[in-house]
Amino acid sequence: MITGLNHINLRAPAELLATLRDFYRDVLGLEVGPRPAFDSDGYWLYAGGHPIVHLSTQRAHEPVRGPVDPARPTTYDHTAFFGEDHKATAAHLAALGVSFHEVRSDITRQHQFFLQDPAGNGVEINFPY
Repeated sequence: MITGLNHINLRAPAELLATLRDFYRDVLGLEVGPRPAFDSDGYWLYAGGHPIVHLSTQRAHEPVRGPVDPARPTTYDHTAFFGEDHKATAAHLAALGVSFHEVRSDITRQHQFFLQDPAGNGVEINFPY
């Protein structure tokens, strides 16, 4: 049975990949760390000692990945992360000019920030209270 989420992998051309690396490092505070010697370039970004975001270079000859059935749109919406100190995070995002929408839910007992990475992927940050 599934016990949790291990990582997400985003694949993009090298130029966009570097921009995504910078976003997940500088905006979300993940740390670039060791990565196995795969046959393509990329980055692994860590939180709490675990590589949770993998970034892989999409080569020029590789097709752009998308929906399995082109007649149906992809169902991917966002990836959610746990965060600490929603006030400090809000100030950090504002200082970087990163737009986000904030929701406070007494049902889930958390603050939630919703934003997008430079590739347009949805990002959610949850701050339990």
